[in-house]
Parts: sequence; C-alpha cells; structure tokens
Amino acid sequence: MLENIRLAFQGIWTHKMRSFLTMLGIIIGIASIISIVSTIKGTSEQIKEQLIGAGNNAVEVLLYDGSSEYDASWGMTSAALPQITDQQKEKIREIEDVASATFFYGRGYSEGIYYMEKSMQGGKVYGIDEDYLDACGYVIQAGRGFVPKDYEDYRKVALLDEEAVSSLFQNETPLGKTIEVKGEPFVVVGVYAQAESFQPIINSYQEYYSYYGDAGTGTLLVPNAAWPIIYKYDEPENAVLRAANTEAMTKVGDKAAKILNEAIEDNSQIKYKANNNLEVAKNQQKLSESTNGQLLWIASISLLVGGIGVMNIMLVSVTERTSEIGLKKAIGARKNRILFQFLTEAAVLTSLGGIVGVISGIVLANVISKMAGIPIAISIPAIVASVGFSMVIGIVFGLLPSFKAANLNPIEALRRD
Repeated sequence: MLENIRLAFQGIWTHKMRSFLTMLGIIIGIASIISIVSTIKGTSEQIKEQLIGAGNNAVEVLLYDGSSEYDASWGMTSAALPQITDQQKEKIREIEDVASATFFYGRGYSEGIYYMEKSMQGGKVYGIDEDYLDACGYVIQAGRGFVPKDYEDYRKVALLDEEAVSSLFQNETPLGKTIEVKGEPFVVVGVYAQAESFQPIINSYQEYYSYYGDAGTGTLLVPNAAWPIIYKYDEPENAVLRAANTEAMTKVGDKAAKILNEAIEDNSQIKYKANNNLEVAKNQQKLSESTNGQLLWIASISLLVGGIGVMNIMLVSVTERTSEIGLKKAIGARKNRILFQFLTEAAVLTSLGGIVGVISGIVLANVISKMAGIPIAISIPAIVASVGFSMVIGIVFGLLPSFKAANLNPIEALRRD
C-alpha cells in the first residue's frame, strides 16, 4: 500500500499541471460545499440567537382566549378565568430541565402611569414574584430589587426599565421618586435591564420588534402581593420558564401548559399555550436550509464533473503506461496489484483535491462573511465527510481505468510500445 501511495505521488509530481487541472473540479466542488455548509450553520445559529437570546432559554406560557393572547386591559371574558394554584406551581418547578420558573400578572397596555405632569400611556405593568428577574434574564442596573419584606408588607414599590425611565424622568434620577399607577402611589426603588449575556443579536428594526415587541412604551414591575391594590379583581397569572438548555425549551413549555390546563374544561376557549421562540427559530432555519440545500446540489454537480475528469485522466495514464503495465505483468505482477496501484493513484489524486478544497472552502467562507456580513460556523464533520467523499469519488471513477489496466494482455501491451 505504501509503495502504491509513493508511486501515486510520483505520478502526480511528474505531471503537476495535468494533475492540478484534474483536481480542479474536486477542489471547486468541495470548496463550494464547505462554504455553503458553514454559511448555513452560521445563519442557523444567528437565527436562534436573534429569537431566543444568547443563553436565556426562556419560554413564556401565556393564557389565550381563542387564538388571541388574553389581556385584562381589554376587559373581562365571558369564560371563567383559571387561577394557578400553589400545587400547580410546584409541579411546574419540578419538571425535568426547568432551571427556574416564575409566575406573574400582566397588563399589556396600562391605563396610564404618571410622574408629576409626565405620563407613560400604554406602558406595561407586571406583578412579579421573587424569581421573575432571574428567570427572564434581567439584572438590576441601579437601586435595588424587591426584597421579601416588600411582599410580606404589601409595599407599594416599583422597578422601571430604561424606556419607562426615559418616558417619565428624562434627565432625572428615578430612584426614590413616587409615581402614580391608577391613582395609587408607588416608590421607584430600582431600574432593571436585560443581562448582557442574555441579549439577542439584533441587526435590524424588524428583528428588534420581533424580539422586544412594541418599542418605547416602557415596563413597570410591582410585587405580585401589591397587584390587588391596583387592580381590584382577581386576574389570571402567566408563567415564564427558563429551560436548562435550548433544546429542552419545547418540552418544558408543553409540559407546563399541560399542567396549567388540567383544571380547565377541554371545550373552553380559555387555554394556556407555550410561546416557544425555539419553534419559530427552527421554522426559519428550515426555510434557510431548504434554500441553501438547492445550492448544495448545484455544488455537487462540480464533484461529478471532477470525478469524470479523474476517470478521463486515469484512462490517459493507462494508455501512456501500457508498456510499464505489460512489463510488470510479464515479470509476474498479478491483476490485483495493478488494479490497486491505479485505484490508489486515483484516490490520492482526489484526496489531495479534497484537502485543497477544504482549505479553499474555509477561506471562501470567511471572505463571504466579511463581504456580505453573514455569520459562519465551520463544521468539522462536514470537513471530514468532504475529504472522505473525495476519496470515494477517486475510487469509484478510478475503477474503470484500473480494470482496464489490470486486464491488459502483457504481450499486446509490450508490443504496443
């Protein structure tokens, strides 16, 4: 085998230009496949990070009235509203792969939040428990978060996000100031924001709105114990679960929704549903991959062309070396030895083309990334498969020339020289 490999390299070196032109189809095909696969993988990861965030893995389980998300801001529904029990909360927290769970009240569009003469019409108001900030990936930027005494003593305290601070206070510091929510005074004790490690990659206004929803309205958080002070009647809670890993998001969301719907009649239009950004990401990934999959088929054609080129050059090589083959057979070389010699030469030729193609593909992928601003992710399995596939092409397309060489009649081969 080593002797066959040595002879293969010797033949390639002897005809350098011819060997390079023969490998060119393989090089182009492999380079195209590596660059396309790298772009597909990079784009898929970007889609996932844009919609899910960089490690948040949060799944919202929200109450729906038919096909629309239920929001008490628009008035009560005629159906009975479910109340989440402590037993249900405990069962949800015990779901496998749930890192943390939080339950909250929410008003998508508040009737108005005021500070002095300034108002924040349409701002969101959430009544949260102690786990909300951690589960949703928020951190306190200024001031403090809610402490157990805030819940025990029903304190009227609030946290604001940056949009709410900008709307109500502009250049003033909000800490310690009193704001009015539906006629009730609340003291601002802190400002919160999304943790840097949980922020998605945002490249356009469309992506911003798809992740954050309506911009510029601002959000106010109050302890859930103080919620009845603002809104005088019982409202249903929603849930946010943080999965232990991204792939578990769908499973934990579905299980939580099933637990919350246990006490709701099957024919009721009021149901809890998991809003799973992972599923949205997967659908976009499938669309991207199906489009790029067509490019992969086109790139594979160049591999076929390269294989035909290998067959052609090996047939030429057999013709050129007829006397050599005849001499070897005359001194006792068997058919198998001649066959494996030419198969090895074809495999080495295409393997070299595959290696050069992989390097060219990585370079091409980086060039595309720089010029078009498209993220890439180099796939090691794709590299290994490409080199292996190029070797297989050499063997497959080298079979005919190898059989022709192995079956030459030694007397006729010597006479042909």
